[in-house]
Order: sequence, then structure tokens, then C-alpha cells
Amino acid sequence: QVQVVESGGGLVQAGGSLRLSCAASGRTFSFYAMGWFRSAPGKEREFVAAISWRGLSTYYADSVKGRFTISRDNAKNSVYLQLDNLKPEDTAVYYCAVGRGATVTVPGRVSEFNSWGQGTQVTVSS
Repeated sequence: QVQVVESGGGLVQAGGSLRLSCAASGRTFSFYAMGWFRSAPGKEREFVAAISWRGLSTYYADSVKGRFTISRDNAKNSVYLQLDNLKPEDTAVYYCAVGRGATVTVPGRVSEFNSWGQGTQVTVSS
């Protein structure tokens, strides 16, 4: 089973940028789609972005489209989330997740993913 560890969170002012990284263990990392979700206090876990196994297909929540970019480097067993033009409402714990297959049928569906990291905190001040 692929396990993941997130990093790169922090405190940033509105309009700023961060780059989140997700390092995966396991030789079969490149076979699976990957996703990012986030969880804010008092809110359900929310889909942010997903990417297919070779990176040819990407998916985004409407709330982050045009501001966030998901990418992956299979040679480095890593997936990234570039966060630009951050807003206070982006404040949350961001989680990396491993897909059940090479692609995702419904990108925002939590059940499409079966291995989760511990999360990294992103805080955006106004």
C-alpha cells in the first residue's frame, strides 16, 4: 500500500503563495491517481484537486480553479499542489490522498481514495 506524507504548509498573507508537497512510499506510486483535500474547522472534508496516474488529466474544485495547480513527478514519488492568490477561506488542513485506481471517476468523491496522509496546515491571514 502506498503511504503519503504532506509538507509545505504555513502561514501566509492573502494574495500569497505556497507549494505543498506529498511524498509517497511504495514502488507502485506511479500506478495511482492522487488527490488533495482540505478540512477547515467545523466543515466537512472538501475536495481540492486530483491528477491521473500519468498526469494527463487534472481536476479542480470550482473554488480553487485558476489559483491552484496540481502536478506530479513519478520519478520522485511525489505530488505537488501550488497554491497562488491565497484567500483567508483557503485556511484549512490539506491532505494528500492516494486513488484506488489510475484515474478517478468522480474526482470529488472521498471513496475514490483509500490512503491518506496526516495533513499540513495552511493559514491565510487577511
